[in-house]
Amino acid sequence: MEEINFKELSLYLVQKIWLILIILAAVVSGGEVYTNLIKTPMYSSSTNVVLISDSSSTKQITYNDVTLSNNLVKTYSEIVKSRNVLNQVKENLELDESYEALASKVSVSSVTSTQLITIKVSDKNNERAELIANEIGSVFKEEIKNIYGIDNVQIVDKAVKSDSPYNISVVKETIIYIVAGLILGIGVGTLLYMLDKTVKDTETVEKKLGLTVVGVVPKVEA
Repeated sequence: MEEINFKELSLYLVQKIWLILIILAAVVSGGEVYTNLIKTPMYSSSTNVVLISDSSSTKQITYNDVTLSNNLVKTYSEIVKSRNVLNQVKENLELDESYEALASKVSVSSVTSTQLITIKVSDKNNERAELIANEIGSVFKEEIKNIYGIDNVQIVDKAVKSDSPYNISVVKETIIYIVAGLILGIGVGTLLYMLDKTVKDTETVEKKLGLTVVGVVPKVEA
């Protein structure tokens, strides 16, 4: 493999700076068009619920109650995305989408060693994301009553409307496009340098051909 002279390469890239800038501008422009005109903004809203002792009981919460609630968190998290819950949400809000489509928008997580469950909904409409998240929390609370006959789910925080899409960061993505454009531009310039086999000076002749240059014919402008 031919050894690369980094000094020559640097000088060559300086001479091709116009090409690098054109590629950079093309990549950044294309990226900005994608970010601002093609990429669909997605919004998320979350509601938090907590598992407590049966609110119909007046007894104090014991350690066993907390332990039971911790064990139920995983089960309850699965119930959140069950067909019974989401189909009821669809009916209540008159959503024109399948159960699978709605379920794909919902994510459920829990904080380790707590009874907190976070229900997050993602949607391209920020108001709808908020509405669905809050409705899921309400329906889920009632579903637990129907299944277990207890009222041990309380809504801690209702979902609020998000004004900023979570999947678009103009500054961050612009920086990525600039870096990508520079890498691509320098890469193309380096490739052209490696493919350029023309003799540019006497040192190249002596080094590659092992010949001694005895004279140089100057270039005469017409």
